[in-house]
Amino acid sequence: MQPRLSNPENVYRPHRLIRNGDLQTILGRHIPPEAAIVNEGEQMILLDAGPDRTHLEPGHTVRLLAFHTPHRNPDHRQAKPKGLAMLLHGWEGDSHSPYNLILGSALIRAGYDVVRLNMRDHGPTHHLNTGIFFATLIEEVHAATQQVGLLAAGRPFYIIGASLGGNFAVRMALRHAHNPIPNLRRSIAVNPVLNPQRTCILLDNHRLLRRYFRRRWLDSLLKKQRLFPELYDFTPLASVPTIWEMSDWVTKSMSPFSGVEEYLDAYAVRPMEFLDLVAPLTVLTAANDPLIPSDDIAALPRHPSLQVHVLPHGGHVGYNDLFPLRNRLPDLIKILLAQDTGQS
Repeated sequence: MQPRLSNPENVYRPHRLIRNGDLQTILGRHIPPEAAIVNEGEQMILLDAGPDRTHLEPGHTVRLLAFHTPHRNPDHRQAKPKGLAMLLHGWEGDSHSPYNLILGSALIRAGYDVVRLNMRDHGPTHHLNTGIFFATLIEEVHAATQQVGLLAAGRPFYIIGASLGGNFAVRMALRHAHNPIPNLRRSIAVNPVLNPQRTCILLDNHRLLRRYFRRRWLDSLLKKQRLFPELYDFTPLASVPTIWEMSDWVTKSMSPFSGVEEYLDAYAVRPMEFLDLVAPLTVLTAANDPLIPSDDIAALPRHPSLQVHVLPHGGHVGYNDLFPLRNRLPDLIKILLAQDTGQS
């Protein structure tokens, strides 16, 4: 019998050699060979995500790209999937980020169909929409998620988002009360960004992570510029040293926001908003996450539809262990899903 996540220390106790939060975060980039199974037989899905809300193409239909992989439960007596899980990546990640490959492969082996959604300008999608990505574009992600929920065909539908994807998972769970998502059984937010201003400051103060994300974002913006040279010139950003300053330049130039503070505040999730939940939401994070302050998670209110688990270790979407080196995030997620399927 699997231990339940109500006692998370019994589920995930990493070896003391890799408990450091920075190390856990770095090890999260490791992709084991068995994680490739989710790519086998994947099918591309182009989703109509509603009207474009950027200032460049108001009214234009947004297109978002997803990848669907059917379950591969070794128990051939089970012809139908246990449900459908949609995985949502973090900022500058995509459908094929390591955590999505690792988790997606584990879930299809466990009997779940999996859809990995790309937000605009993430993965191979820069050409699909003229406007650039902003984390405030929740409406288009919510619209695409509603269509994915229909694919569950009456079976349980789960949203699982990591980092910024966790922020989107939380906001969609809150929006579900007045804009329902078909077949939604539970949302799971892994290391979610709830206070973007604090996270941006921590990111800029972390030399290694700042360098990584700054390069990824600049490469993404320059790719957009090459596709739409008549609209964009991001070359001045090459000399801007921080994520905060880059965000300020972009928001002032290409959004309705007055600057970075107003923009980051626009997609923050405040504790009292969680009282609006009508469907189960689980927040899973680590106390030693270098980017997500655990006190932001600890400040969440008590609510019958909200579960909060703060593990001592795990870093930012890491959750690795040693001997052998392996990622334990799938074990934690499968235990959460088992709460809804009645398995133990």
